[in-house]
Amino acid sequence: MPTVIAETHEVTNQVPPLDGANLYRIDLPLQEWVRRFHGDWASDRLEAYGELAGGPLMAAGFLANQNRPLLRTHDRFGHRIDQVDFHPAYHELMRAAVSHGLHSLPWSEPRAGAHVARAALMYLHNQIEAGTACPLTMTFACVPTLSRQPEIAARWLPRVMATEYDPRNVPMEKKAGVTIGMAMTEKQGGTDLRANTTRASAIGATGPGQAYELLGHKWFCSAPMSDAFLTLAYSDGGLSCFLLPRHRPDGSRNALYIQRLKDKLGNWSNASAEVEYRGALAKMVGEEGRGLAVLMEMVGLTRFDCMIGSSALMRQALTQALHHCAHRLVGGQVLGEYHLMQNVLADLALESEAALALTLRLARAMDRAGEDEGERHFARLATAIGKYWICKRAPTLIGEAAECLGGAGYVEESILPRLYREAPVNSIWEGSGNVQCLDVLRALGKEPATLDALFDGLGDGGGDPRLRARIEALKAELADPGEAHYRARRLVEELALTLQARLLLDSGNGAVAEAFIRSRLGEGGRVFGTLPRGLAVEVLLERSAPQLE
Repeated sequence: MPTVIAETHEVTNQVPPLDGANLYRIDLPLQEWVRRFHGDWASDRLEAYGELAGGPLMAAGFLANQNRPLLRTHDRFGHRIDQVDFHPAYHELMRAAVSHGLHSLPWSEPRAGAHVARAALMYLHNQIEAGTACPLTMTFACVPTLSRQPEIAARWLPRVMATEYDPRNVPMEKKAGVTIGMAMTEKQGGTDLRANTTRASAIGATGPGQAYELLGHKWFCSAPMSDAFLTLAYSDGGLSCFLLPRHRPDGSRNALYIQRLKDKLGNWSNASAEVEYRGALAKMVGEEGRGLAVLMEMVGLTRFDCMIGSSALMRQALTQALHHCAHRLVGGQVLGEYHLMQNVLADLALESEAALALTLRLARAMDRAGEDEGERHFARLATAIGKYWICKRAPTLIGEAAECLGGAGYVEESILPRLYREAPVNSIWEGSGNVQCLDVLRALGKEPATLDALFDGLGDGGGDPRLRARIEALKAELADPGEAHYRARRLVEELALTLQARLLLDSGNGAVAEAFIRSRLGEGGRVFGTLPRGLAVEVLLERSAPQLE
């Protein structure tokens, strides 16, 4: 009797994989904005990292998230070790990022456009794995803070800025490169750092650069396998900043104990821990009693990286949606040819590019802040505005992009679920939305030059009467101090949209600027896919579509 092989169906109408695509080469908006803000000298580096990101590192990102870090408090002999073990894929991602200078480029190669180039590299990296961005960001952002204490800087910064990744749990003297973490919040205070209870007792002499022992706890310690941590504790002079290494000078373990790892919504490849200090040795960084002020520049840099991370997640979600809709057939027609879907995709593309534009404009301001007072003030205000708005927009955009793929966008074989889980952390970490809005109000109240710098950039709206009218309305809104806290979110939203509109207008791409101004400052709806009629939707889609060879 003949064997009958039962085939239920033939596999057809499946979208080809994007595996191996160079994430820099396929992204025309990124290339243009990098060039506009003078980071294109790094184009070869970006090409090289884009090739890595879209190829082997993309696969490593999936593996690192499928195999979460594990805490081992003791070894098999009963010795306390407080060791967090990571999958090899995590180390592969870290090694690639560190070797390409994602943690140090503006400090190790200070030149025009260095912050822009580094932001673009991080933009590529975050698209494929956002968990490793946490230790990279903190290592990058610690440099200005550690530089406040010359003797500490001389010992640590050469290793901080080195391009060699060494994950071994050994004293820093045995390493060529180190990473830095943070441990700030406590369970009773959270964002209210002045509610901290950790105490610092001087071992001998007191003050900056001197040794203290810390007793207390931290509710969130990011990247607990870092070689040292910037942390806060109360000394006799008030809340102060300290650098706490994992090892003491004699090579023994410092008295830092990991209680447990957080079970988080996302950010799975990265470990976040609860820790205790039981007489942990640390050295004071900066002026005693001024711990929050000492850390503010670091906080500004980490908030900036939240903007990069959210912008990157949006771009990868957009890339996946555009690619899917360019190949999937529905009703015998390519999905991306339906006008309704084009409206959705073009709207997502607008949001993604506006986020990128504001992020790299801030990077440009950071590049020039040392020589241009106006740019320094702009960076101060734009960091809080961008951190609020871009990080708020990311989860909604990614959810809409996943919907473009239908059920395929909801399963873990797609990257969309991971992007969606990652998105909220950038809004929460380093000050949630309300904190950013209050920071905007604080800057406007205490540093009026920040607002002058912003309006200098907005000018008369670039000759566009709609934008000019919005700027005048914004000035009137800011002149009214009534119920400022109640109105803060709406005010910061208006600042963000007006700034993004001017940036897009100045870029010279009329189709993008017109679509953004009409949809965001006028006729658009409350969800994505509600662009008004008469826009050059095809131009928007072609511009942001993955430029595959």
